[in-house]
Amino acid sequence: MIKDVFFDLDHTLWDFEKNSALAFQDIFKKNRVPVDLEHFLTHYVPINFKYWKLFREEKISKEDLRFNRLNEAMLASGYTIEPDLIHVLSQAYIEHLPLNNHLFDGVEQMLQELIKKELRLHIITNGFKEVQAIKLKRSNLSHYFTTLTTSEDVGVKKPNPAIFEHALNKANAQKQQSIMIGDNLEADILGAESFGLKSILFDPENKIPHTGNKILHFNELKQFF
Repeated sequence: MIKDVFFDLDHTLWDFEKNSALAFQDIFKKNRVPVDLEHFLTHYVPINFKYWKLFREEKISKEDLRFNRLNEAMLASGYTIEPDLIHVLSQAYIEHLPLNNHLFDGVEQMLQELIKKELRLHIITNGFKEVQAIKLKRSNLSHYFTTLTTSEDVGVKKPNPAIFEHALNKANAQKQQSIMIGDNLEADILGAESFGLKSILFDPENKIPHTGNKILHFNELKQFF
């Protein structure tokens, strides 16, 4: 019987791509950067994914991630921008990102249903500590969750088993009675399973090959509880 449910935040509950696009739209306008947003995002999204993978693997620093993903995306989009402005935009992006808080369809109803079933809910995230709590608060999700564990709290990132162990200890949860739900096959699903946790992959675009538990919409989650 499951008693504790651990969620990833970005790309799982919190619609990162939609909120990210709105943040870029705002900072480009405020800093008078003549960038075609849609064209830029076609390059930024996969580049950001690449740099986050390097960050998870401890191959680059947080500062490298923030600067290089934006600089490379600008160059790939055909824009050359001075490093000083890249730094300004990078910092402004982090500040503006939690100001828009669109969630995936069905998230709040799903969380309410899990709470009614007397399940305890938790967050495990590789996202930056200074913004993740703000995202939860501004999107009115904080009250659903008993604990929040960030990779910066632990010193390692998913899929490292240490972050799952830390999160379970913080939640006073038992491994056999817990489950992890996330969008990233490597970090969330394989990471949780290698630690011995059950898992459910959230794949709204149905583009990730996976033979285990998987949902495309949160109204499908009820079948597991």
